[in-house]
Amino acid sequence: MLNLLRHNRRLRACMILAAALFLFTAGCGGGGNGRSSVVVFSDVHFNPFYDPAIFDSLMNSPENQWNDIFQSSAVTDPEPWENETNYPLLVRMLEALRTQSAANPVVVFSGDMLTHGFSKKFYTLYGSEDEAAMRAFTYKTVAFFAAQVRDYLGQIPVVFTLGNNDSYEGDYKIDPGGAFLADTADLLYSTLLLEKADYAGYVETYRAGGYYAMSVGPVMFISLNTILFSPNAATDIEGAVSQELDWLDRTLAGARAQEKRVWLVMHIPPGADIYSTVTKYMDPAGRISDASTMWKTEYQDRFLNIVDTYVDMIDVAFAGHTHMDEYRLDVNENGASQTVILVTPAISPLFGNDSAFKVIRIESSDWTPIDYRSTAYHFGDAAPVFGPYYTFTNAYASTEAGLESALVALFPKLQTDPTLRQAYSGYYYSGHNNAGPIDDINWPAYWCGIGNMTKEDYMECVNTYD
Repeated sequence: MLNLLRHNRRLRACMILAAALFLFTAGCGGGGNGRSSVVVFSDVHFNPFYDPAIFDSLMNSPENQWNDIFQSSAVTDPEPWENETNYPLLVRMLEALRTQSAANPVVVFSGDMLTHGFSKKFYTLYGSEDEAAMRAFTYKTVAFFAAQVRDYLGQIPVVFTLGNNDSYEGDYKIDPGGAFLADTADLLYSTLLLEKADYAGYVETYRAGGYYAMSVGPVMFISLNTILFSPNAATDIEGAVSQELDWLDRTLAGARAQEKRVWLVMHIPPGADIYSTVTKYMDPAGRISDASTMWKTEYQDRFLNIVDTYVDMIDVAFAGHTHMDEYRLDVNENGASQTVILVTPAISPLFGNDSAFKVIRIESSDWTPIDYRSTAYHFGDAAPVFGPYYTFTNAYASTEAGLESALVALFPKLQTDPTLRQAYSGYYYSGHNNAGPIDDINWPAYWCGIGNMTKEDYMECVNTYD
């Protein structure tokens, strides 16, 4: 373990130096040579309950006065691993986002504004289970979060999706057509999207199920509510899921007719639930007796069939939810990649990870993704700041043929190249790997999760890994 820690420190130092050089040559917000950047962040899980001493003041004040209340708190530092994002960490994140997105045409947020267990934490401090009071406080928290993002990012639109904690109903239980979607539709349209989407289309689909489309430059962003696809979602929502997938098919057809490139934005990615599989079903030899999946099989099958039809126009998909730095490939029956899903690490350090976000480097002309860099906040440092962590090109390979091709090529190399495998394993937790280190036993579960979407393929891959 000591040797691993020493290696991680050396690796981090090298990557910081390389990333600093990258920033110097490319610029924080974009850069020359016809290239720009897009910041992607995820899983903030803002926790307004971190200091019980100020709860009553928050309850009795409008959200536009919350800044002053948070600044009066005796808690002035970010809380590290196994905690959610408090106000000090939120501010540091927003300052870093502002710096990194200075020349961005758009910013992407892949969901989970609110802390885990929001209602339970509220009821504990409030003293009773007053649902109306909880909903009012939830709305104020969403409004505060959105306003803070807007204050720091100026006039850059933020394409967002909802996370599994972003609702009145509780974890995974968002109600299609329900009160949370109705209450937040106009708020998020004006504050995050800056009214850039077609309002009639947005309000119809967002209120119905929390999804929408918006074009910026040459790209159509399609924001999906994949919470509804989860096995943990509310029951009796099959009609809402069918409606969303029908809409996705029509919207992709419309994008093709308009000759748009497409970026998908979702919270929960398809494929295996790697953490759940490893903790529940893996034996000491590394074999698994079963596998957990992120989505219900029938929903994933239909989704993949739809996106495979339009693979020529989908440049990338962004997701969050796992809190880790990873990616996934939709690979067809012939072994060809269809869609690359970049999973953005979390700002919340709840699961033992360091806080991080990504900056995607793109061609200015057509927005083709060509590289990315990770910006991370290492809680174990003497004076932690959000700073350069690594870039894809320096950590893995050249991206001359584009980021998608490089990610596809990386997948088989991670199985055979120990140096690349060690890099991927080290970056997975954004620099703090103590909570659940990837080792020789469980590595197949993580590697197979990149390129095997179905449960059957994933289990076969893990159990036959050599």
